[in-house]
Formats: sequence, structure tokens, C-alpha cells
Amino acid sequence: MSIKSDIEIAREAVKRPIQEIGAKLGIGAEHLLPYGHDKAKVSQEFIASVQGNKSGKLILVTAINPTPAGEGKTTTTVGLGDGLNRIGRKAAVCIREASLGPCFGMKGGAAGGGYAQVVPMEEMNLHFTGDFHAITSAHNLLSAMIDNHIYWGNELKIDERRVVWRRVMDMNDRALRDIVTSLGGVANGFPRQTGFDITVASEVMAILCLATDLADLQKRLGDIIVAYTRDKQAITCRDIKADGAMTVLLKDAMQPNLVQTLENNPAFVHGGPFANIAHGCNSVMATTTALKIADYVVTEAGFGADLGAEKFMNIKCRKAGLAPSVVVVVATVRAMKMNGGVAKADLGAENVAAVRKGCPNLGRHIENVKSFGVPVVVAINHFVTDTEAEVQAVKDYVAAQGSEAILCQHWAKGSEGTEELATRVAEIADKDSANFSPLYADEMSLFEKIETVAKRIYRADEVLADKKIRTQLRDWEEAGFGHLPVCMAKTQYSFSTDPNLRGAPTGHSVPVREVRLSAGAGFVVVICGEIMTMPGLPRKPASETIGLNDMGQIEGLF
Repeated sequence: MSIKSDIEIAREAVKRPIQEIGAKLGIGAEHLLPYGHDKAKVSQEFIASVQGNKSGKLILVTAINPTPAGEGKTTTTVGLGDGLNRIGRKAAVCIREASLGPCFGMKGGAAGGGYAQVVPMEEMNLHFTGDFHAITSAHNLLSAMIDNHIYWGNELKIDERRVVWRRVMDMNDRALRDIVTSLGGVANGFPRQTGFDITVASEVMAILCLATDLADLQKRLGDIIVAYTRDKQAITCRDIKADGAMTVLLKDAMQPNLVQTLENNPAFVHGGPFANIAHGCNSVMATTTALKIADYVVTEAGFGADLGAEKFMNIKCRKAGLAPSVVVVVATVRAMKMNGGVAKADLGAENVAAVRKGCPNLGRHIENVKSFGVPVVVAINHFVTDTEAEVQAVKDYVAAQGSEAILCQHWAKGSEGTEELATRVAEIADKDSANFSPLYADEMSLFEKIETVAKRIYRADEVLADKKIRTQLRDWEEAGFGHLPVCMAKTQYSFSTDPNLRGAPTGHSVPVREVRLSAGAGFVVVICGEIMTMPGLPRKPASETIGLNDMGQIEGLF
């Protein structure tokens, strides 16, 4: 019997009308703005009406460092949400929207997989409800208004060499990383060097995901620093008078999207910042709303716990007043073997010694998450090639770290495969044993915050930053931004800034290439190593094999 692909499974889903899904959480049909029959946005009025409710338990799903062997973090998030509902708990899932860049590049979609998926899968991985298009348009409206202001006399005396606001698009295009605009003569403005980032790295994306309502959204947009004068005075989006129009473009995008899992359980899909170049969490509005209407909310943070979970704890929880009750770290036997030195082609053969050798990567993530004061459970995402001895080796290792590992088969069995995990996670969450605290205090200097993450999470010996960067950080502190958290942009594949250094390396350095102030979002982006804020396509991008079949169905997407 051939194994069905994710998209084939998704197509066979028996979806319920979105009004029925909303009713499970007490959302009336009048508070749902439908996008077709199977997805809808939740009204601002409903969100405001539930703010007085008691909050449910927040469960974070994170993972080891990603490998080509695959980990399945989103799949586990969806499977755990279904599992909690299966055991009689009122649970909702909160995940991010998919970026078109990776969908047509190499990563694939963001809707889970197998029998632990969110549907409609194809729409979710493509245009969905248009949120990313709205973010792209709002961001680039500001870009256009900056250049237009300079063209028409530059009343604010912007130094054209100090315009820091770049443009964005939701596609991987390395040719746009570094460009010159306004060539072609006087009518086209003043030429200057700039570039594009991918939309998911936009500060507007971060703001949308951290704003609590439309008023907060407009204030944060207004606070964006877009340029400086010759005497280094900051020019904001509010000075350019773009914040109102940007808010109009983002009005609908601010409303969380409600969809369903394959088992017809509610899932909020909203926002999509990458965790390697942004803060990597779904929106505060979606998470806090879900917590007011569900008893358990399962959310994820992007990539490994050194990136997504760290930023979830230090940025999102700090900004939104959230505290997770339990953290699930996803691992696979295959990834442990790859961390233990086994080539991808050889992962199917039993190799218990390699599993043990690769486990320190998992161990470090467990230790790091525990340092935030939150209990940890490991979910072993099962593959058919895993042997009992290999699974037991992971369980034994995790037990020695003072946690427990539970085998999960949600990809193949849906909620039946996560029943044990769901039961244990609910037990831990109900105990209220977490004593959550961010890793560093607001009062620490910006460079000390960078060092804290580098040394305590990455286990680096030092942070390498030249005088220009250190001076920039001090200038921002003097300007009143020293209290902000730091958003570390680095490779997702390693604890270090070297993507090829797997396992649990020590004795390495973290070179800081650039720092960017995101005054509207409320953090300082610290770009480390060779990480790019505009990814490129691989040699053979996924887009080469995506198309329509004779029946008009999409093929090759995830």
C-alpha cells in the first residue's frame, strides 16, 4: 500500500463549516468574517468581549535544531491539540502563516503533515486570507512615502545616506538584497543604495504579531524609525505621516484567522515572522484570544529552541504578559542519528550508538528551556524506520536529564498517536508548577543582553562586535531604547553561527555583523554570522515541481 502524501490526505479531509468550528469556542457566526466556507477572521468586537475571561493554560511546542532528517514541530503542535481534544479537554491550536518564499524554495509548508494537519492546506500555504500581502503593501507604502518626501523638498531634512527603511517582498530573491533605487534622472528621485528583505523579516510583520489592538498597532507603526538627519536625529513613520494609511491597509490583517484541523478542532493561524531572522511566533492577538476561550492553547515557536523558544520567552511573553505552563521539545530518532554523524542516506539503518552520540543537542535544549523555569516534556516524533532500541535510547537519555520522552505517532494516526503525550502535558499544566521568568532583566545593557543569550543559550565563549556596533548600541541606550529585548538573527542549524557545527558545541564565538533598531516592534535585531534577511532559492527550488494537474489540482506543494 502506497503512503499518501500530505496534500492527498488534506484533500480527503471532511471539513465542517467554519461557523461550527467557531461555535466550539463560543464564537458566534456574527463574529466570523468568512473567507469561503472553511476559514474566517474573528471580529475585533468578539476579541474585546472576552478579555475579562479567565485565561487557559499555554503550552509551547519547540524543537531541537532542524536537520535534513526532519523534526515535525508544526505536525506535533497540531497533533497535540487534537490529542487534548481527544481526551476531553477544550483545546485550540495557534500557529503561524506560511511564507511564499520557503513554499517555493525548500522548506515546504506550515500546516503540519500526515494526519496532523490544519486545513485548507493549499490555501494556507499560498495566499490564505491575504495577511502577508497587506503587510507587504503597508511596508512598501512607507518606503514610497519616504522617497516621495525627499523628492518633494525633504522638509524633515532626512540624510539620504541614513535612510534605514528597506523594502520587502514575500519571495526568496537574492538579487534584491543590495540594490540602487531611483536611477534614470531627476524625475525618478535621488539615487541611493538600499535593498529588500523578505516580508516575514519586516518590522511591520513583527508589529502586527505583537500589537494588542488597532490603536496599539497604529502607535507602534508610528514609532518605526525610518531614517536619520545629518545630525543623527531619528525620523519616524509618524513624522512621514504614513502610520494612518498603513493601519488602514492592515485593519483586516490584524484579525486572527480561524481554521480547523483534520479532526475538526479549532486552529488560529495568524502572523508569520521567521525565527532565524525575526521573533518567530504567531500573533499576540491570536494567542491571547485563544487563551480566553479555550482551556488549553498549543502554540509553536520557529526552528530550534535556541531561536524560537528563546524569543518566545524573552520577547513575546515579556511583551504580552504570557507564561507557558509546559514546553514540549520535539525530536526524532533520525535527527539524533544525524547529529551523531550518520549521513542522510544511511538513516534507515539501526544505529543506537549514533542516537546516543547525537542526544547532547536535545539535552542542551532541555536544559535551556528549563532555565526559564518551565517544565519540559520531549515528544519523539515517530518514523516507521525507528527501532525500539533507538527509541529507548532517547527515552533513557531524556530521563537522565530529569525529563521524560513520549513516543508520538500523530503523523500516521492523528490524535490517537498523541493521546499519551496529551494526557501527560495536561497533568503537568494542571499542576501549575511552572515558575516562568525571562532570561535577562530589562535594565541590563543591550550588549549584556546579547552576551547573556550567546553564553547561556548558545554556550559561546564570547561575542565579537566591533566599535561601530558597540557605539550604536550605546547611542540607542542614550536615546531611551536600552530597556528593549534583543532579537538574535542567526542560523537555525546550529547553536553556533556555523550551520555545519551540529550537536552541542562549546568554545565558539558569536560574531555580530549588524544591529537594527525595531522601535515599533520593541526590540533590537542582532544579525550574527552569515544569516540573510533576504533568503535565496536553492539550486533546485520546489517551484520547479509545483503545478496544476489535468484535474486542475495543485501538485508538488509540500
